[in-house]
Amino acid sequence: MVGRARKVAPLGITLDPAAREPLHRQIGEQIRRAILEGRLSPGLKLPSSRLMATELACARGTVLMAMDQLVAEGYLVAQAGSGLSVAANLPDEMLVSPGVGDRGIEPTGRPPVLSRRAVASLADKTLHTSFDDSPIAFPTGQPDRTAFPFPLWAKLLEREWRKPAWSAAGALHPFGHPGLRAAIASYLGMARGFRCDPGTVVVTSGVRQSLSLFARIVLDAGDEAWIEEPGFVGTREALALADVRAIPVPVDTAGFSLEAAMARAPRARLAVVAPSHQFPLGIVLGLQRRLALLSWAERSNGWIAEDDFDGEYRYAGRPLAPLRALDRTGRVAYLGSFSKLLFPALRLSYVVLPDALVAAAEKIMASVDARASMLGQGALARFIMDGHLVAHLRRTRLLYSGRQQALIASAERHLGGLLQVAPDPGGMHLIASPHPDLEPAFDDQTAMAAAASASISVSPLSACYRDAPKMHGLILGYASTPEGIIDPMVVKLGNVLRELYTAGLAR
Repeated sequence: MVGRARKVAPLGITLDPAAREPLHRQIGEQIRRAILEGRLSPGLKLPSSRLMATELACARGTVLMAMDQLVAEGYLVAQAGSGLSVAANLPDEMLVSPGVGDRGIEPTGRPPVLSRRAVASLADKTLHTSFDDSPIAFPTGQPDRTAFPFPLWAKLLEREWRKPAWSAAGALHPFGHPGLRAAIASYLGMARGFRCDPGTVVVTSGVRQSLSLFARIVLDAGDEAWIEEPGFVGTREALALADVRAIPVPVDTAGFSLEAAMARAPRARLAVVAPSHQFPLGIVLGLQRRLALLSWAERSNGWIAEDDFDGEYRYAGRPLAPLRALDRTGRVAYLGSFSKLLFPALRLSYVVLPDALVAAAEKIMASVDARASMLGQGALARFIMDGHLVAHLRRTRLLYSGRQQALIASAERHLGGLLQVAPDPGGMHLIASPHPDLEPAFDDQTAMAAAASASISVSPLSACYRDAPKMHGLILGYASTPEGIIDPMVVKLGNVLRELYTAGLAR
């Protein structure tokens, strides 16, 4: 074995036994670079593996492993009785001058050719994306991960996978773990007020997949669907995946209006709504409008996708009954998510389909490769059936209610003349609207970027609109923000906004 000192071979190879990269990969990479940079010319014979091993003070097997890989990649050729030599048929454009570009390979100077979709994504500055795992204020749609009982979760996972059933580790039904589907059906009957057969429950990897699946079953490519304006950006993306045209319908103070929807697109056959707590405005759809929407679906052979993303979090009275509980003709698909209730990395959501759509959904899901991960489904089934989900929701309901009150109180103290934050009887976020005196000068995307530079995560309200006119404001999530940092972060946010206005921010 080589010592800790570095040694140089006749080929110019330098080995570092303290590096993480194995010795055979160090040898192979350096010979590969020498070939590409022209320091080892085509046809040149290499020293024997025994000689190289002696010079490098390493095992001959280590050298042979490196040489075998280079032969397999086409950089070296083996000739009977002559050992190894550099391949003579490498393309000329691979042979470049050393020291130019990444890893000695000279770039062409031409930018990569991207699709129009990729270019549009890079140009979209409306939403700030952060992958920082530190506790940052005030991200939207994030639960408090510290409140989740991860030690219990680890035990449930271990119990589930110590000796998994064939249905879990083998040929799983395309709708997901049967135990989890039964647990979801039981939970919905108890907590959300409607019964459903476990056979109608489809476990998905997210709300987007749930909605896209439902749209593919009930609509054809090019059909129209109503969506709420403002609304969840993912709704538009999910419908686009199903080749469905999303028609924004402006919500008023009472929520989604069927009359406004009919005026915009009378031939639409799907309405995507969040009646229990509209995102982002938090409006609750009243009974009369719910009944009118159900009547429309029955008369016109239409469909309703109900997104109940945070209906469990109601701080005044019991959670509201979902639209699905009023459906008597099988026109409503109910969409729920555990990622917002438990922790985001879980990536488990579900859709409860009308009975008549189950057979078609099975055919479609059987051909879908990107299904929900099985790793957590069995553990989640136990988590629900053993009563841990209900207990967790009870704890976090109290926790989030306190954080909302703390955020409102702090905003009143520190954001006067800047933002107005109104309370909400439910949900996990609040809307901060610009003070009337500052509204003409307020740009929420500029404010978002300035807040991000101060380690504050806010979302612009204008990004939830597809069409003009767009209201501007900030969406402040409070569920994952520890109560102890809410006040200092609000102070910091206020300072950032005052600096912008002092500089004469204008649209």
